[in-house]
Amino acid sequence: MSSQVIAVVNQKGGTGKTTLAMNLAAGLARRGRTLVVDADPQGSAGQWARMAPEERPFPASVFAIAGPLERELKALRRDYEHLVIDCPPTLEGGTIRAALGSADIVLIPVLPSPIDLWGSVRMIRGLDDARMHNPSLRPFIVVNQVEPRSALTNAMQHALGEIEIPALTSYMRRRAIYRRSALEGCSVFDLGRPGASAAQEIEIMIKEIL
Repeated sequence: MSSQVIAVVNQKGGTGKTTLAMNLAAGLARRGRTLVVDADPQGSAGQWARMAPEERPFPASVFAIAGPLERELKALRRDYEHLVIDCPPTLEGGTIRAALGSADIVLIPVLPSPIDLWGSVRMIRGLDDARMHNPSLRPFIVVNQVEPRSALTNAMQHALGEIEIPALTSYMRRRAIYRRSALEGCSVFDLGRPGASAAQEIEIMIKEIL
């Protein structure tokens, strides 16, 4: 089985890394067997999945790595069509190197503030190093918690144009439904009409990156 690996990474906390990883995985699970690799020592992805009731488990499997990530991924790629890695909030260490070395796509969630975006510019250097070993790696910025009517959105578009990592045209709006999905151990796809707009955002994003 040929699988696709998507790493979700940012060295800054609070950018919605796990929220993106879990809802993206839920959308991908509608297309094929999908696994979330919980590589963050905080274990947020695993905790999210454990919040799900027994009668309605999270739509993608969640696996917390116990050994070297590169070795684990080789085995897991045989069993899943999509792997989403929730990476640790750092650019240092073997785990992040293995994730970037194995991934097809890297998604970098940032908040809709030029300051937050500039704080993520360190990623460029780390990605440049990764692409020396994995030249097919495709990195994208994902703007999260967007408020479209905010004047900040225009400033953010200008700031995005000044960095070397392309941004997806799709983005995630600031929505309470994303927090609710974490509390209930599900995804926005599982929340019916209240989650429909958020689910559509994730669907658009999946179509753009695939």
